[in-house]
Amino acid sequence: MMKIDLNSDLGESFGMYTIGNDSDVLNYVSSANIACGMHAGDPFVMHKTVRLALERGVAVGAHPGFMDLNGFGRRNIVMKPDEIYDLIVYQVGALSAFVKAEGGRLQHVKPHGALYNMAAKDQAMSEAIAKAVYDVDPQLVLFGLAGSWLVKAGEAAGLQTASEVFADRTYQEDGSLTPRTQPNAMITDDAASIRQVLTMITEGKVRTATGKDIPVKADTVCIHGDSPKALAFARSIGEALQKEQIQITSFIHR
Repeated sequence: MMKIDLNSDLGESFGMYTIGNDSDVLNYVSSANIACGMHAGDPFVMHKTVRLALERGVAVGAHPGFMDLNGFGRRNIVMKPDEIYDLIVYQVGALSAFVKAEGGRLQHVKPHGALYNMAAKDQAMSEAIAKAVYDVDPQLVLFGLAGSWLVKAGEAAGLQTASEVFADRTYQEDGSLTPRTQPNAMITDDAASIRQVLTMITEGKVRTATGKDIPVKADTVCIHGDSPKALAFARSIGEALQKEQIQITSFIHR
């Protein structure tokens, strides 16, 4: 039976502001990427989301981003590699402490937003992230965009990596995600999302925004937790995978 990890970016509420539907989404995913307080989240949200995930048997990952609450971590920020290293160690360490306090084990690290997209094309940034993750815990899995520098840097550092694909984003011909500034960046139709996910998993390819098929490796599929369609996508994609006899499972439970 084929296996796939289904992940979602969660814990992105802050103070009195609620973002996403974490409790319900956790019923359908196998891994949760939990914000670490820089681009979103706070200590209370982090702790609550970790507890919810572990109670549902969902593997927990750290989701570090730029220090950019106002921009939700989606604005490019220029930082030196040693600054990137410290940014990752700080956030992963904080989330890991909450997981340990709840009796769990941190499974993975997945950079967020602009940090993720910049690192995908920047070798130095990717190497700084990979070194930080390895130095915190060499058993952690590093999630990165399939075919990106982040995956290559993780492998070179001696980490287990997971090539990530997206259920709700369109692709460019170079394998990058279509920028959110473009009108066709997001997939909002359930059928289109399911079709893209199944093709990526079973055929190892994805159709770009220009209509060209390109190869892609799919170890884990992301559904953005802040999307209005997150819960509907998680439910429908889960049902489609089950119908195709593709098992949804985290890396920590394999």
